[in-house]
Amino acid sequence: MSRVARLIDVRPGKVAGPDYRKAIAGAAAIIRGGGLVGFPTDTVYGLAADALNKVAVARVFEVKGRPRDSALILHLSRAEQAWRYAAGVPPVARRLMDDFWPGALTLVMKKAPVVPAITAGGRDSVALRIPAHPVALDFIRECGGPVVGPSANRSGRPSPVTPADVLDELGDDIDAVLDAGPAPLGMESTVLDLTAVPPALLRPGPVTAESLSPYLEELASPLPGASGAGRGAESPGISVPLVLAGLEPGGEAAARLWRLAGEALAAGRRPGLLLTSEGRDAGAAGRGMVTFVLGPRADLAGIAARLYAGLRALEAQGCDVIFAEPVGCSGLGAAVMDRLRRAAREVVLE
Repeated sequence: MSRVARLIDVRPGKVAGPDYRKAIAGAAAIIRGGGLVGFPTDTVYGLAADALNKVAVARVFEVKGRPRDSALILHLSRAEQAWRYAAGVPPVARRLMDDFWPGALTLVMKKAPVVPAITAGGRDSVALRIPAHPVALDFIRECGGPVVGPSANRSGRPSPVTPADVLDELGDDIDAVLDAGPAPLGMESTVLDLTAVPPALLRPGPVTAESLSPYLEELASPLPGASGAGRGAESPGISVPLVLAGLEPGGEAAARLWRLAGEALAAGRRPGLLLTSEGRDAGAAGRGMVTFVLGPRADLAGIAARLYAGLRALEAQGCDVIFAEPVGCSGLGAAVMDRLRRAAREVVLE
């Protein structure tokens, strides 16, 4: 099938002034007309639709193949809009919004009646955030109301971090993509459920549990099998099995990674290695092995930003099994390991 999505260039330094404003206005007009637009955020590329248009939201679920009980996050352009779409904003939410919005923090609160049930996945709660991306903010403002913004990919696939990723995933089924270059963080937002007692971290992300803890007396992990915005998030799946070489970073895990890859190569397979700079230096790739280096272990932000690109690259290069090196569960590492554990078919500890 030929691609039908129109690529709209809004890259900084490429488009400015009247041309930029015209591009944003054109994309917003698509949304107001009930269409779908891939758009850049600070985290990943999202799939925008009018959050209050039930028909447009239904199309988002259809295009993504997303379960209807999986709530969509409303993306706002101003913090004061939260009082319109949430039925009561608790004091802790106000403090978090002051310090983390715009940014990669999604807050789940009680839903106001104006939010359609389909947008909220049939729940009585609503998930809200303001992306820290100038193009996203201009676009949402021009739309005249909130947009939903789930990742612009088939449900269960790695989230898109470039316009090309969006076109590869959804180009035949959406109306346009706003091209602002790569998404800077490359990892979905942190989701914090403020309707739970105590508040629950539903999805780890760029805003870490450590940075949230001063605002909360207690922070709970989600219950297994919970559903909704950020709950029970799907595996960032790929078409080949992924094996996680342990849960703790270091030389032992790196050695295990190379051993597993060597065994796979000897068995006639084409292994891919998703590893840190230190892990790369711990072994030598044999012919038929493919490596993708995420960066040094200390640079967790860089590792998070390159994770999905790495999974896509190894898949595209014909690997029939991928071995991933662990990066640890502190700080942003918790978000990276969350995605790897959910994608993994197996965790090898020995």
